[in-house]
Amino acid sequence: MSGRVVAVCIAASKGVPKEDVGVGLLVPEIGIEGDAHAGFAHRQVSLLNMEDIREMQAKLPELHPGSFAENLTIEGFDLGLLEIGHRFRVGETLLEVTQIGKECHTRCAIYHTTGDCIMPRKGIFCRVLKGGTVRRGDEVAFEVAEVASPGT
Repeated sequence: MSGRVVAVCIAASKGVPKEDVGVGLLVPEIGIEGDAHAGFAHRQVSLLNMEDIREMQAKLPELHPGSFAENLTIEGFDLGLLEIGHRFRVGETLLEVTQIGKECHTRCAIYHTTGDCIMPRKGIFCRVLKGGTVRRGDEVAFEVAEVASPGT
């Protein structure tokens, strides 16, 4: 299974939608450079599927990548198949899933408008194991573990 990056999003402050900047630097154990959530413990980078955003656009057409404050919007790679501890590549970077979904302490504007928000159920949070540049269009794929040869 592989997919691609649709958007690379950041925001200078928390609690606001992120803007697609097209390219970003993922820093190991920190997150995406220039984003207000960088360095936030185990939730260094957040991801959502574009397919899930499209479903929400049926209720609220002006939604776009970054509306749910996700850093990376992914298409063609089913984030719903990931489990905590899974590792996957995004371009030249390596991410590890640390949390699936999140508790919303306050209801966001999307919830108040549509009666739903996908981030608590569909959001994937990761730590950055190997940093590098991530760009719109980069491939997203599972990390293939190397298998040691017998006798090595």
